[in-house]
Amino acid sequence: MKKLRITINGIAYEVLVEELPTEAGAQTPATIQRPAQPAATPPPPAMAAPAPAAGGNGQVTAPMPGVIKGVKVKPGDKVDAGQVLVILEAMKMENEIAAKQAGTVKEVLVSEGQNVGMNEVLVVIE
Repeated sequence: MKKLRITINGIAYEVLVEELPTEAGAQTPATIQRPAQPAATPPPPAMAAPAPAAGGNGQVTAPMPGVIKGVKVKPGDKVDAGQVLVILEAMKMENEIAAKQAGTVKEVLVSEGQNVGMNEVLVVIE
């Protein structure tokens, strides 16, 4: 048996590899004897502030398809860059969609419970 270390997606694993006897000179690939525990897992990246959603001309768009779980602003509200405007649930995770610029909310084009597609305009800020 040989003890080897392999790295997959940046995570190192230690594995035992056993060379099997071959028939009539045929070669067989090495097999993993047992799954190894990850050697050392790097700490998760620090949580950053919500990234402003992309969009042009003051448009805040959905970065992915999902369901609107909350609308935090209404037309006429003053908002700051980075302020959360909408909560979008995608893949069972709530994502805070933030303003990319400061201004006044001109339109809110979604409501709670509504399904939205990727790049769909959610809020317009002027």
